[in-house]
Amino acid sequence: MARPIEGSDAPGKATRAPRAFAPMEARDVPQTIDPIVDADPELETAPVTPPRRTSLFARLAWATGGILVALALGLAANRLLRDLFATSEWLGWAGLAILAVFVVALVALLTRETLALLRLRTLDHLRRRAADVLLRDKRDAGKAILAELNEIYHARADLARAREHLDRNARDIFDGSEIVKLCERTLMAPLDARARALTAASARRVALVTTVSPRALVDIAFVIYESVRLGGDIARLYGARPGVFGTWRLLGAILMHLAVTGGLVLTDGVVEQLVGQGLAAKLSARLGEGIVNGLMTVRVGIAAMRVVRPLPFETQRQPMVKDFMAELANVASAGPRKPV
Repeated sequence: MARPIEGSDAPGKATRAPRAFAPMEARDVPQTIDPIVDADPELETAPVTPPRRTSLFARLAWATGGILVALALGLAANRLLRDLFATSEWLGWAGLAILAVFVVALVALLTRETLALLRLRTLDHLRRRAADVLLRDKRDAGKAILAELNEIYHARADLARAREHLDRNARDIFDGSEIVKLCERTLMAPLDARARALTAASARRVALVTTVSPRALVDIAFVIYESVRLGGDIARLYGARPGVFGTWRLLGAILMHLAVTGGLVLTDGVVEQLVGQGLAAKLSARLGEGIVNGLMTVRVGIAAMRVVRPLPFETQRQPMVKDFMAELANVASAGPRKPV
């Protein structure tokens, strides 16, 4: 038999009205919340500036001067062949054959230099287009960036697996910016790691040679040689093929980038940060010069990465000088010691 539960509603009892609780404090929640931005000034990097184009008068001077030199060389070759044929017929034909081989080799060199300059310009334009895709988020433009990267790296066996992974995953992405970010994570990340290794190895060599070299002229020559070599190696790593004129153009862009970002300014505080407070004063002068030259080489390597990298740094962290301080600290600890 069912029995009523105590406290249940029964006839004749008044029902208790529900209580209303007033909130102690009311706050309006904003519709959007501002993201937290890292305001570290070290992470703020200057944009890569394209190389400044030569003025019209400079181009005219170089063009007319080249034409005059070519005409002078042609007249000299004509005079030489006439003299050779006048001396002996077989000697003239031999000179003509040598001249033909020289002209073919010269045309091949000029063609290669032109293609190298065009490749550097292609990488620069690709980086600017990728930055625009990251802002505008157009899918067709992102697909075009992907196709151009595949064309640049189609002959690279070390990136075959990365390209396969990229093509397989890019089909499911509908945002242009996400396609560019996937390209950076897949293709640029391994190249960035190898570029850092090249920069660290070059900085160690510069620091060691500067420490043990007997003459300042040897230091300057080796620093210049390593800087040119490092810039060329990093350019070839990212897909460029710089020749003689391409190397000069690349070095000009690197020096311009260093001048814009203030990378040529290094003080004693950098060395103290590298080897610890107070320890820099105990180091020999040659070891301190080696560390400073090593840091300069690091700056050249970082600038080369920013100049020739076909994609801007978006998902990957841009390398900084402090990332290489451990390498140079090992050089400092293993440097020459004064005999006790």
